[in-house]
Amino acid sequence: MHIPSYINLLKTGELERRVKILNNMLKDCILCPHNCHVNRLKDEKGYCRALKNAYTSGAERHFGEEPELVGKNGSGTIFFSYCNLRCVFCQNYEISHCGIGQEATPYELALSMLQLQKQGCHNINLVSPNHIIPQIVEAIFIAAQNGLCIPIIYNTNGYDSVDSIKLLSNIIDIYMPDIKFSNNKLGEKYLKVKEYYTITKEAIKEMYRQVGNLKTYNNIAYRGLIIRHLVMPNHIDNTKEIMQFVAQELSPDVYVNLMSQYYPVYRAKDYPMIDERLTQSQFRLAKESAKEVGLINLH
Repeated sequence: MHIPSYINLLKTGELERRVKILNNMLKDCILCPHNCHVNRLKDEKGYCRALKNAYTSGAERHFGEEPELVGKNGSGTIFFSYCNLRCVFCQNYEISHCGIGQEATPYELALSMLQLQKQGCHNINLVSPNHIIPQIVEAIFIAAQNGLCIPIIYNTNGYDSVDSIKLLSNIIDIYMPDIKFSNNKLGEKYLKVKEYYTITKEAIKEMYRQVGNLKTYNNIAYRGLIIRHLVMPNHIDNTKEIMQFVAQELSPDVYVNLMSQYYPVYRAKDYPMIDERLTQSQFRLAKESAKEVGLINLH
């Protein structure tokens, strides 16, 4: 049985040290690439609009993830409200943009983690975590003191600060970033952030440096990198460029999940190129482009 690295950090006192470093960052927030420099402890709001405590829209056994994460008992998924992107096609904009959810202290998050473990979940799956890293790490610290011992998944949109990701080294077991677009102009157009691709690539390189390719035991993942890419209509060249980055700058063995479930919602109607569903022929071309660059672990 694999023992998560955060258990060792707890024993050495390093996990508590990281909690203090990260909580101190809330006073002058530079947790994500926006670098808003707001004091979230004094209710100052930055781009993501999150404050001192996290907000969650649910915590449950989830069976809609990759098979290596779900297994028989499900992935213990905690869905966080707010986001540091403003995707014009967001399928959960009420949660990500409007912040619908319930406030949760680190102690309450820790209780949720322990309850999910008690239910038999194979991991704790943190969805949209990059704007509340201090609260999450404090929750892991509290939960680990009380018996948490399953892998932690960092399920992110990819727009992460390298410095923040470094502070998660040996706390996070599985990184699962989403790479949406292959150039900064598309990121600014559809996600409403600057330097999207430049920043996301560097963050993912650091994630891969920490955990490497996906590792499993009895077909259940316990450490490594999973990259997701939502294939967009009329942007197949975008997909090919992303796949080239993965194959050439990471490894041809990286686990890549090409996703075909895009459909136009929210403000997509204002953008003609993405105001339609992805066709089967477009997805087939996307998958062929991934194979052409040498990726061998496609899903």
